[in-house]
Amino acid sequence: MMESRAKVLGHPVHPMLVVLPLGLLTTAVLFDLAFLVGEDPIFAEVAFWNVAAGIVGGALAAVFGFWDYQAIPAGTRAKAIGLWHGSANVCVLLLFATSLALRLGAPSHAPDTTAFVLGLGGLVLAALAGWLGGELVDRLGVGVDPGAHLNAPSSLSGLPADATAGTWSGVERRAALRNREV
Repeated sequence: MMESRAKVLGHPVHPMLVVLPLGLLTTAVLFDLAFLVGEDPIFAEVAFWNVAAGIVGGALAAVFGFWDYQAIPAGTRAKAIGLWHGSANVCVLLLFATSLALRLGAPSHAPDTTAFVLGLGGLVLAALAGWLGGELVDRLGVGVDPGAHLNAPSSLSGLPADATAGTWSGVERRAALRNREV
């Protein structure tokens, strides 16, 4: 297992940041579809701004993902899968950025067929990249605390993941925190 480099309140930052851009880009494609079916310009406008915000959020998530990727040991399956995961996500952002650029001069930022297909392709590729991210965490243990188990204490407890809940006294816990062993 390999612990994540960047954490907030004991949890890896990269997976936290991925959720919003994925949601924004997914709903952008759905709003584009609603526009293409019903031709209400508000759907195109909302899709445009969802794509813009999704690209910004995705770029921020990529920074933390790349930081974690650098800590994966070379020559491992995890390093190869991480490269595919990151590369696919860069392509996702490029597909959506191109879709966004194609809408810039259109009334209400309405997508043409090419812009819509690029967004749809980006969404399909994002699903594949997400599966690869799941492979990294669930099969290869990337971003997982060493010693993690089903009865691990809360990350807010100050105890290491391999501690058994209730076995550390207050004195031991304070000493561990003082010595930065956790």
